Amino acid sequence: MSGEKGAPLISVIILNYNAGELLLNCVESIFKTEYDNFQVIVVDNASTDVSHKKCKEKFDKILLIENKENLGYCEGNNVGIRNAKGKFIVILNPDTVVEPNWLNELLEAYRENGDGLYQPKILSLYKKDILQSTGNMLHLFGFGFARDKGLPDNNQRNKIEQIGYASGTCLFTSHTVLNKVGLLDPFLFLYHDDLDIGWRAAQLGIKSYFVPSAVVYHAESYLLKWSAKKFFWLERNRRYCLLTHYSKETYHKMLPSLILVDILVWLSYFYKGFIGSKIRAELDIIKNRQYISKRYNELENKKLIPDAELIKSFPDDIWVPIVVSSDAPSKFFNAILSSLSRKAKSLILSP
Repeated sequence: MSGEKGAPLISVIILNYNAGELLLNCVESIFKTEYDNFQVIVVDNASTDVSHKKCKEKFDKILLIENKENLGYCEGNNVGIRNAKGKFIVILNPDTVVEPNWLNELLEAYRENGDGLYQPKILSLYKKDILQSTGNMLHLFGFGFARDKGLPDNNQRNKIEQIGYASGTCLFTSHTVLNKVGLLDPFLFLYHDDLDIGWRAAQLGIKSYFVPSAVVYHAESYLLKWSAKKFFWLERNRRYCLLTHYSKETYHKMLPSLILVDILVWLSYFYKGFIGSKIRAELDIIKNRQYISKRYNELENKKLIPDAELIKSFPDDIWVPIVVSSDAPSKFFNAILSSLSRKAKSLILSP
């Protein structure tokens, strides 16, 4: 598609927070892209490592936006979206490297399938034959997971297909879609932001897709890794999504299973040594109950696709990477979760 007359402008937004050399490597790979008509916007969330300044010095064509404080992943990216001039938008993590044809393939997939949220095949930056995601999937109880994570890449999924939601590692869509769905939710700050926007899109009948011919390599969690802070955001935002995305009727039908799931989560956090993160997550949900109620009403009033229709495509099982799945507590957790999911679905789908 290089050199195509009238090729639409694509705005690539990279949110940076102390990404160091990863940011420079990411931007360098973008400027090797075969597609001609794109702009690169680097939004910096008050980094202290001056990586954003080094990036601007090396690549003077980028638009650099310097936030005065750390606005978080969601609002930081929103700043970039508001300043984007492209018909199409890419949200891209700074710890990624892209293949030269990535934008061509994502744009072509959009043209074939229409309004939607799109993600590429995501491979490990350090083990380039290992998958990180062939599409992210949404579980009934608000857990999100990357399909096929940890498996060798054998092109086992070689067709564009619908998925639960597009990974925020690299999310391609249009301004048209974002105008319908809304921007990333600032309340989330970081984590589950992609799950949230994908779920909101699905409620409006806008689907998410996996595009295997577009390839991006990802370092993954270059800052928080598996930390108490990360577990706090994951659990707090999972609870937030459950309370704002399901109707009260659906939530009531799920409640017995949700209580059992919550007991499992408490036990899991205790086992992993992050019980403090679970406590803080619960307290934060209570603290923000008025805002959550307001957000619930906003989303419920916009919803076009009922919960019962959406959950039919939700998987009961969660994909767990091989390095984790051998852990006995993880096996137990997932087996119970799958059983509770099937039970809750039957209640929701019953007349």
